[in-house]
Amino acid sequence: MKPLIKHEKIIRIGAAIAGILLLPMAAFAYQASSIPRSQLLNPDELVKLLQSSAGAKPLIIQVGSHVLYTQAHIPGSEYIGPASSETGLQQLRKRAEPLPRDKFIVIYCGCCPWNHCPNVKPANDALRAMGFTNFKVLYISDNFGANWVDKGYPTAKGD
Repeated sequence: MKPLIKHEKIIRIGAAIAGILLLPMAAFAYQASSIPRSQLLNPDELVKLLQSSAGAKPLIIQVGSHVLYTQAHIPGSEYIGPASSETGLQQLRKRAEPLPRDKFIVIYCGCCPWNHCPNVKPANDALRAMGFTNFKVLYISDNFGANWVDKGYPTAKGD
C-alpha cells in the first residue's frame, strides 16, 4: 500500500507542475484567439496582394523568432524580434513610430499553431495602442512551414 501512496503523490505533484507549465500556454491561446476575424488575413489573400500590380504593397513585419526568420520568411518582410518580449515590442514601436497611422501593415509569426502563438497578440496590441488603423495579422493556423512554405508561396532565406 505504501508504494501506491507514493505514486499517487508523484502523480498529483506531476499534474500540478503540468498545470503550472500549461498556464502560460493557455494565456497565449486566449490572446491569439482574441484578435477579431476582421483583422486577420489568410496566406492566400496575402499572396494575391503581393502578386497584384494594383495598389501599394503592405509593410510586412515578422514578429517571431530570428531562427524562424532565417530559415524561411516572406520576401521583403522585415524581422523585428519576438513580440512576446519587451525588446521585440520596443523594436516594433521604433520601426512603426515614423509611419503614417494609416500605413498598410501586415504582421506575422508562424512559430507554432495559432492558438499557442505568444507573438501576434502583443504585436497587434502595440500597433493598435500606437493608433494604427490599417493593419492585418497573417493567420497562420499551424506554422509557417505548413501554411506558407509547403504551399509553394514565395519564400526567402537568411537575414
